[in-house]
Amino acid sequence: MSRSSTDVPEDGEAAIPEERGESDTLPETCLSFELHGPWAHFRRVEGNIVKQTYRVIPRTTVAGIVAAIVGLDRDSYYDAFGPSVSAMAVEPVAPLRTINLPQNTLSTAKEHMTTMPSRGHARISLPDPTEPRQQHNYEVLVDPAYRIDLRLTDGELRRRLREHLETGTAHYPTSLGLSEHLAEVEYLGEFEVTPRERETTAVDSVVMEAVDDVELEPGTEVRVERSPAFMEADGDGRTTTGFRSLAYAADASSLRVQGVETAEVDGRHVMFA
Repeated sequence: MSRSSTDVPEDGEAAIPEERGESDTLPETCLSFELHGPWAHFRRVEGNIVKQTYRVIPRTTVAGIVAAIVGLDRDSYYDAFGPSVSAMAVEPVAPLRTINLPQNTLSTAKEHMTTMPSRGHARISLPDPTEPRQQHNYEVLVDPAYRIDLRLTDGELRRRLREHLETGTAHYPTSLGLSEHLAEVEYLGEFEVTPRERETTAVDSVVMEAVDDVELEPGTEVRVERSPAFMEADGDGRTTTGFRSLAYAADASSLRVQGVETAEVDGRHVMFA
């Protein structure tokens, strides 16, 4: 299977062409790949003394990983992952376990940064190593792994992503949240998406926006979280414009859901959103 690696982007490849591709509707196939690594931290938006993590990789994080693989500039790709032009199913394929890790950090606030060298054009800003360290507890996921089934209307973006997945290359290093939690990317293939009628069935992916329809079963620990799903660029960077509620089993098993629309992908039942 393909693994992620890093190469240097060629001039002019960082931006998606304005041409949307061969269709403005979602394709009948999806690109499937697995993301895994020894650690992950997807910072929850609400503040706390302990820096908590989402258990399920957020949709916005997957979009950022795809952008890193194909070499898109920061804040340039949000429209390509909008709710009407993309659909994504996420399946945890390993139990979602966390531990708390204390870490010593340096402030990256502007007043605590040191610019080196003091003169010249080639200058970089680094945290001042003479400043006292701050200790924070980070809640991190242990050995996380997720299968992603991704549909994109942008044919050019889809083509470039497929090529990188097939060759195991990436323009920029891929990570699971924090930059130090490097990710491995394993290409699983391109599969047909077969819509299913509303039915009561076991869903292998996380349950999107239908958390009240999950059937509670003895021995299955069901959890619910609400995470960022869509973003847009603004004058100062980016703004979250939409969230998704999702339900999942802590042991990564399937959930039985009543009367929902699903799709069959590679012999599995998933929910796209």
